[in-house]
Amino acid sequence: MSDLIAKAAMDKRLAEIVTPVIEDMGFELVRIRLMGGNTPTLQIMAERPAGGIEVNECADISTAVSAILDVEDPILDGYTLEVSSPGIDRPLTRIKDFDTYEGYEAKIETTELIDGRRRFKGELAGVEGSEVLINIAEGTVGLQFDWLSEAKLVLTDDLIKEMLKARKASAVNEDEFDTIEAETPEEET
Repeated sequence: MSDLIAKAAMDKRLAEIVTPVIEDMGFELVRIRLMGGNTPTLQIMAERPAGGIEVNECADISTAVSAILDVEDPILDGYTLEVSSPGIDRPLTRIKDFDTYEGYEAKIETTELIDGRRRFKGELAGVEGSEVLINIAEGTVGLQFDWLSEAKLVLTDDLIKEMLKARKASAVNEDEFDTIEAETPEEET
């Protein structure tokens, strides 16, 4: 079973190099892409296994990944390294993502036509074996994970509310509650 973390041959090679570094730091690689342009950009998305990542952690990953890429030197020309979180409307790159985000709206594209279409938009309905399930207007459709070329969550109010709630719960669990309260303006009496 493949994944959508790295698609092009160069991306796969880069993933082989950086994945052990990222995992040793306690994170998971969500996606890696070397994108062209005047100055190519190497985009790395990472997160903790339970989800989320902080800006300083992205900086730490950037430093560690830069060091290994300097040694391995897989990219011949100059490039910009960009390390970030997957974001709220994140790409779904691993089969487990479709289970994790069950109930949320997503857009999925397939490499080949499936029943006359390549694009599916609807509510994720989990995973069954190697099939990703999505509820669309016509009913629930099962798509083999290997058929997928792109998948991402759709930015909705429900998704934003849920992510903010998870963020607040995470902050409370990490004893950051005082920081959150300090940033909230107090009511005037």
